[in-house]
Amino acid sequence: MPRKQIHLAAFLPGTGNPTVWSDPRAGSQIGFDTFTHAARTAERGKFDFLFLSEGLRLREHKGELYELDVAGRPEALTVLSALAAVTSRLGLAANISSIFNEPYEVARRLAALDHLSEGRAAWNVVTGWDDSTGENFRRGDYLPESERYARAAEFLHTARELWDSWAEDDLPADPAGGEFVRAGAGAFTHQGTHFDISGRFNTPRSPQGHPVIIQAGESPQARAFAAADADVIFSRHNRLAEARGFYRDIKGRLPGHGRSPDDLRILSSVSYVLGDTTEEAHERAAEIRRVQTSPQTAIAHLEAIWGRDLSDHDPDGPLPDFDPDPGDVLLKGHARFRVDRIDTARQWRRLAGERGLSIRELVTEVTGQQTFVGTPREVADAMDAFVQTGGSDGFVVTPHVTPGGLDELVDRVVPLLQEKGVYRTEYTGTTLRDHLGLTDARRPSRETAV
Repeated sequence: MPRKQIHLAAFLPGTGNPTVWSDPRAGSQIGFDTFTHAARTAERGKFDFLFLSEGLRLREHKGELYELDVAGRPEALTVLSALAAVTSRLGLAANISSIFNEPYEVARRLAALDHLSEGRAAWNVVTGWDDSTGENFRRGDYLPESERYARAAEFLHTARELWDSWAEDDLPADPAGGEFVRAGAGAFTHQGTHFDISGRFNTPRSPQGHPVIIQAGESPQARAFAAADADVIFSRHNRLAEARGFYRDIKGRLPGHGRSPDDLRILSSVSYVLGDTTEEAHERAAEIRRVQTSPQTAIAHLEAIWGRDLSDHDPDGPLPDFDPDPGDVLLKGHARFRVDRIDTARQWRRLAGERGLSIRELVTEVTGQQTFVGTPREVADAMDAFVQTGGSDGFVVTPHVTPGGLDELVDRVVPLLQEKGVYRTEYTGTTLRDHLGLTDARRPSRETAV
């Protein structure tokens, strides 16, 4: 039986604390040279795609801007459109909200990127969960989670209708030949719960038919949404036992939607640390975790769960002995306030008690563990074993140094994966769907059941 081929992608997050700012190699988080370096490195490593994330609101901590985030990050599709000019094969993926946008505009912008890049565009369909973001866009109400996924499903279905409104032969083979576009090209009508639109879509069918669709949610609604309509899942599960369970669950849902396991790629979110020896790698990893979780970061994460000002607590001391305030949110825009915070606090207390962890050590444990640590050979072997034993179809790598954090992986680990015969030595296609082994999206649009 042939060995599974590993898929690799790179992730440059716009929020959170993965970056080690003090590393001598660290550079700008927002300069175009940073994005160019990361993209060219990923392409040199034959990665499937580069993924940029961003938020639609600056996060707040105790009513002030959250100092530990990147500020001034350029809008992702604008950056990716520019990167299309300095790369030739690398896929280009971005978060785009299905709550704070309209299908026509998103479909048009993604089709434009797919044309400009000759078939390399991808869309991570974001539903949004932070009601404070809505203050930037709408007055008053905010959609509850069940309605957000219903809107996202209809949003994606509507975008597909727009992309499908142009047939293959609606334009002449030689647009300069003076022939007219077919009379029905671009015509669409959609009437649904969230959208009631009709008109003509002004962008001809792009090289992939539809851009690659990515989904990164974890809730039951997100899993159903992904199994029905995603091409790629960006999975947070990077510990093998949990990853295998998630992989089986999602792949097992696909036949119910008329899909095969090869219609969807599941990529686990990972990080890595290399050393010339195993001991050196683990020493580097411990230092990186220590720097990533500063005292300020540790207290901010704790306040996201407890919902109260804990600035008087020692980050090297024990957890609070009182329960969180479930009604208060001190860190707006942070995903941790969405969970059952009282239950999370109990879990954290149990873990801290069992292992004798301080606040900072605990936050490091739950947020900062690297996935693969070792020599290049050890990391290559571990990545291969993870995929071959059903943990994922590959990985989305988040480097701890921007912009050069991918260089070590590309230069020292990728050649070993190629040597094993589990990773491409050259791109064999031109589009992102080619890289992922997915068929062109030439099928009719379909509604998503959520």
